[in-house]
Amino acid sequence: MGVFERIKQGLAKTRKNLTTQLNGIFDSFTGANDEFFDELEETLIMADVGVEIASESVDRLRETVRQRGLRGPAELKEALYEILMNIFPEENSSLKLDTKPSVILVVGVNGVGKTTTIGKLAYKFTKEGKRVLLCAGDTFRAAAAEQLSIWADRAKADIVKHGEGSDPGAVIYDGIAAAKARGADIIICDTAGRLHNKQNLMRELSKISRIIDRELPNTSRETLLVIDSTTGQNGLIQARQFNEIAKITGIVLSKLDGTAKGGIAFAVARELKIPVKLVTVGEKIEDLLEFDGDAFVKALLD
Repeated sequence: MGVFERIKQGLAKTRKNLTTQLNGIFDSFTGANDEFFDELEETLIMADVGVEIASESVDRLRETVRQRGLRGPAELKEALYEILMNIFPEENSSLKLDTKPSVILVVGVNGVGKTTTIGKLAYKFTKEGKRVLLCAGDTFRAAAAEQLSIWADRAKADIVKHGEGSDPGAVIYDGIAAAKARGADIIICDTAGRLHNKQNLMRELSKISRIIDRELPNTSRETLLVIDSTTGQNGLIQARQFNEIAKITGIVLSKLDGTAKGGIAFAVARELKIPVKLVTVGEKIEDLLEFDGDAFVKALLD
């Protein structure tokens, strides 16, 4: 099954919600009048695209209709596709892991699917023939290291962990040392999802970054923020807070298959100016996909 079909399948709930309504609007099209545009804007908002994005997209569609003299629903749908596609950044959204080892730092609040995402990432890379080492840097949450160990076993990845309450920086340090000794290609570091306050979190992530800079200078590094797609616009609040603390290089939208409001992908890309790099579209270990904006929009408007 290709990426388009897998994204389309993963977006089943969103498609049932958004695509069905959009098809209804376009199928009953009688003219590009105010009623048509108002209904279209409301549908986009209900799919969690965001009020501002929905309004601007519909305004751009109005202008495109006027400039090109578009008349039929097929022409309008194609124009809407072009407008929505332009929301996603043009730069390549693939992971940039050019050194050996490369580092992926995974951040996000508890409950968003962070540990699961790390396990799926590890599986993706080991399937590609790479040697992966996981660092259980979330030493604050009970059983976090044990859960990550289960995923390491499933993905056939190495893991370095310490006891609950240990210094996360020490785990990362030991993990880097182990990665060097074992010839690992990729180090994936888990981090605490919730500390007592933002200052604590900032200090912890800053310490981890300093250790990586010192032990692996000039290494390729991705800092991925995991956002639970089912939380909708609340995920944007989390993203803004984390982006203040850590330089986020990419977003992972988890549980995309569990939401009827997959339009959050547009809001994340537009408002945060951070590329969506990965999405999870199911509970299986292989249900992690590199994000493809073209396939995403086509799946919604198909």
